[in-house]
Amino acid sequence: MSIKIFEQKKVRSAWDEHQEKWYFSVIDIVEVLTDSPRPRKYWNALKTKLKAEGSELSQDLGQLKLQSEDGKFYKTDVADTEQILRLIQSIPSKKAEPFKLWLAKVGSERIDETIDPELSIDRAIQNYRRLGYSENWINQRIKSIEVRKALTDEWDKSGVKQGKEYADLTDLMSKTWSGMNTREYKNFKGLKKENLRDNMTNTELVLNMLAEVAATDISVERQPVNFAESAQIATEGAMAAQVARKQIEKSTGKPAISSLNAKSGMLIGKK
Repeated sequence: MSIKIFEQKKVRSAWDEHQEKWYFSVIDIVEVLTDSPRPRKYWNALKTKLKAEGSELSQDLGQLKLQSEDGKFYKTDVADTEQILRLIQSIPSKKAEPFKLWLAKVGSERIDETIDPELSIDRAIQNYRRLGYSENWINQRIKSIEVRKALTDEWDKSGVKQGKEYADLTDLMSKTWSGMNTREYKNFKGLKKENLRDNMTNTELVLNMLAEVAATDISVERQPVNFAESAQIATEGAMAAQVARKQIEKSTGKPAISSLNAKSGMLIGKK
């Protein structure tokens, strides 16, 4: 899954290598176009309306498991670019034309990134800069993406399934090193749909990376073959970060985990 930014709002998306096309979360698009506080309800009502009018658009849409605000993966209605353009015609919105241009740009960027993968990293950096993050934080965040990818590659080799099992291991590691699972951590920071890592301080990012690096290194050595063995390794890796967190707190006399978040502007440009 990938996250695309339209006017500082996140749109979950997935690239289909076989069909060579993007699929976008319909709920996210409805939220962007309508600014509705209840986009799911809006979409359900629109589907009923389209069906009554004889449109087969909603029936033609597919579903993919995309990560939700609780960190877990759920089946979500998705649409390709052509379907989205048809959908836009049914939603009165002043953002329709800018969104069409955005769709064309996203498609063009994917072609460019296929030729030069480093462009995707460059664009992520530019997105974070536009949102106001410090250069130091951006460097840590980009590194954290690399670290996470190495760990999930190990999980894949061990037979861990994307979706719920990924989420379960992530929760396990978070609970071990921070004392909170993903949902609890997000609640602590006052987050809903926002990405937790995009709202971590440098210290939190580093501790989380330590947990994942340690788990990756242990996994490489032990070569687990199932979820249970990977879970044990995940716990051991996270324990390394737990030890580091407690030492930091002992030395500084204050919590290593902060309620700061980017949404409130409290995290931007800070530690």
